[in-house]
Amino acid sequence: MEELKVLLEKYLNQELLHMILSGSRGAADIARIRIRPVELKKELRFQAELLRGTKAFHENLTKKEAVIRISEWMRDSFRQLQIESRFGTASVLVSKKGKITIKEKTQGACVKAPELAHNKKKRYLLEEGRPVDFLVDLGVMTADGKVVHARYDKFRQINRFLEFIEDVLPDLPDDREIVILDFGCGKSYLTFAMYYYLRVCRGLDIRITGLDLKEDVISHCSALARKYGYEKLEFLKGDIAGYEGEERADMVVTLHACDTATDYALYKAVNWNAKVILSVPCCQHELNRQIECGQLAPVLKYGLLKERIAALVTDGLRAELLEQQGYDTQILEFIDMEHTPKNILIRAVKRPEGKRGDSEAYAVCTETLHVQPTLERLLKKHPAGIPLCPENIDKLRKGAAG
Repeated sequence: MEELKVLLEKYLNQELLHMILSGSRGAADIARIRIRPVELKKELRFQAELLRGTKAFHENLTKKEAVIRISEWMRDSFRQLQIESRFGTASVLVSKKGKITIKEKTQGACVKAPELAHNKKKRYLLEEGRPVDFLVDLGVMTADGKVVHARYDKFRQINRFLEFIEDVLPDLPDDREIVILDFGCGKSYLTFAMYYYLRVCRGLDIRITGLDLKEDVISHCSALARKYGYEKLEFLKGDIAGYEGEERADMVVTLHACDTATDYALYKAVNWNAKVILSVPCCQHELNRQIECGQLAPVLKYGLLKERIAALVTDGLRAELLEQQGYDTQILEFIDMEHTPKNILIRAVKRPEGKRGDSEAYAVCTETLHVQPTLERLLKKHPAGIPLCPENIDKLRKGAAG
């Protein structure tokens, strides 16, 4: 651990943006730890945010304490450490036998100095006042980098999404090209944001494909990508269920794919053995037509409540199915409810070890509610890990519809 301590001594200073410990192992009850510098009573401290379940706990450490605690966490509880500094980045991997591998590289040009105030002003990854070409063309920013007042919610949404991306970077490969698929990309605010932040700001080797059914949208987004010189960003017209353009994907994103289109996107992601899945579902109608439960009849007789309950059940069952496929899955708030009712994000990160997920409890839940989601039917008819071929697509669709 001496090599790790030397690395920590180097990066634990006021230029640190954050450190993220992930990949919990053993009996660790902490899912993830995020560390950032703060100023307390004019002294530099390092705040550790420990995520246990859905609750976050905080500790403020001196540099000496931080070196000791982080070394202990990496020795006993975590496999990965990602360090982001204003002037450099580093990643640390701990093998099953305790061998430590450290990689460092210089930082991209977009990173600004960290703010050290304990109750600091919100730090956006895409900084207001710094013009970003695609945000200007999409009407979110003016030419001098000022956020258009009427589009400030969109600006916040984009930055919130990038925070989710930043959190999962340690789970993506760092020794080859990262392949990202964005199903149902639409106007592609977030697709362009992903590319700009990961490729331009962070200097990562990524390739992104956006897929949508609207030909005019695809044509417009393709023209913008060419205009900005985004060589590894392409947009294609196509259907999620029938897409055959990749043999593998490291991250699959699906934002507001309507109803069962989300299930097809999740199914494809599982079959590609994607390391990360980010999904914001939309229009969950399927289970609203199926759900029946005598015990809940006094509630389900109200159409509005039935619709909302069915939507929440849909996403909860999707998350549980991903758990059964070997993912650590969270359901998170994407953006404040006051801005959009479609505010749930399913984030799934592939575990290196075996499956978890309680299939028995899942079966009891679905039987009680008399529901069977499309994702469940797809996985039963064509289990994950078996390559898809074109002749199976119609069978899968018919199976999901029947």
